[in-house]
Amino acid sequence: MNIVNKDLNLLLVFHVVYQEGNATLAAARMALSQPALSHKLNKLRHEFGDPLFVRAPRGLTPTPRAHELAPWVQRLVGGLEAFYDHCEGRDFLSRAEHIHLYTTDYIEQTLLPTLLPHLRAQAPELVLVTHNTRGLLPRDELEKGTCDIAIAGFFANLPDTFKQQRLLSEDFVVLASRQNRHIGSSLTLDAFLRCEHLLTTLTGDLNGLVDRALEARGLQRRIAAGLSSFIAPSRLIRCTDMLLTCLRSIAEEAARLDPDLVIHPLPLEVPRIEVMQIWHARTDADRLRSWLRQQIQQVAAVLDRR
Repeated sequence: MNIVNKDLNLLLVFHVVYQEGNATLAAARMALSQPALSHKLNKLRHEFGDPLFVRAPRGLTPTPRAHELAPWVQRLVGGLEAFYDHCEGRDFLSRAEHIHLYTTDYIEQTLLPTLLPHLRAQAPELVLVTHNTRGLLPRDELEKGTCDIAIAGFFANLPDTFKQQRLLSEDFVVLASRQNRHIGSSLTLDAFLRCEHLLTTLTGDLNGLVDRALEARGLQRRIAAGLSSFIAPSRLIRCTDMLLTCLRSIAEEAARLDPDLVIHPLPLEVPRIEVMQIWHARTDADRLRSWLRQQIQQVAAVLDRR
């Protein structure tokens, strides 16, 4: 088929409408008026001999033919975006953009001390804005483009349009005060259960990995408080008999800052946490965001080897 008479810009229209599922959002994203978008959609429908997108209560629904074409169009548009990004050379590092990262204070403490100075040196116009995930995958934000990257260890059941990359793995340990009256030379399971516990809960749920592991053995611990921060609980157990089960890097940083705190192995088995970075397919080929994801992965890889 000769493409000389084809309007390749229509493929971008298809790509954006398919991603947004809404004519108003698609028009705004491409800086088009509603009539202009309707005109282009009509040309698309005529060219492919199919309605492609039909009206639904919450926007536009792709037809089976549109679903069939979508992977092809995504690859073509992604390839063109990558081509033009490549033509920019390293000029993309001078782009003045705000990039939004949804994560937790644990990740901020773990990655940003190394990552942020590097970003300031290599991409000084880039502004990194972090948001708390509140324990949930920011699916709507990723799909709408208000979230560029999400990083945490609790994301699951990702849609097909999301990409993911493993960053690091961490195990759990127990942080305690040296003055804890229930702990002898080592932390036994009996001593663990005699103590009260703090835990981090981003959603308000007090039944975490440790509690489920105990429940499987017919045991239960006493929860003194559930906090919405990974970092703050470590400051509340000093000079008390309370315990905090947390990720190793959190415990090591807390013990480094406070000589009253000591780290013990967790006296039961729970799965390690796999920290992942998630992004939407729409930003997969963006040169600046791809570069940022690479910098995050490199910083995390160093930490993962410790």
